[in-house]
Amino acid sequence: MLNTLGIVCAIATFGGVWLGHVAVRRIEFRASTLLPPILCTLALGLAAEISAVLLADASASAALGILGMTLLWDSFEFIRQERRIYKGFAPANPNNPRHVRILQASPAATRLDWLKREPRGRQYTSEEIEAIRKGTL
Repeated sequence: MLNTLGIVCAIATFGGVWLGHVAVRRIEFRASTLLPPILCTLALGLAAEISAVLLADASASAALGILGMTLLWDSFEFIRQERRIYKGFAPANPNNPRHVRILQASPAATRLDWLKREPRGRQYTSEEIEAIRKGTL
């Protein structure tokens, strides 16, 4: 008999982390307030953890446990993502009133998405980075 628990855990981990990363970025970019997404991910995470404890099947229990913990972590990532926007590490959405306030309050905040650029194989100089921020490069 084959033991598939390891592959189930690997798939659950990869899928949960990938989905959580994408969801946090997209939801935080659009949400005018962070409390509803935070409470939703907390509730889903707790429900998954409770279900994992109650299930008899080891594979399903492990997958739900991993996904539940990922959801609980994602609830904190919404706040961390907002901090990244303040620091200019993540793009602000000019159509989101919460992000408009961040753009006005933080000189480092930017609408530029640093992930949407072509890699070029060498580091940018500080002058090039400033030109990118201003939109002239």
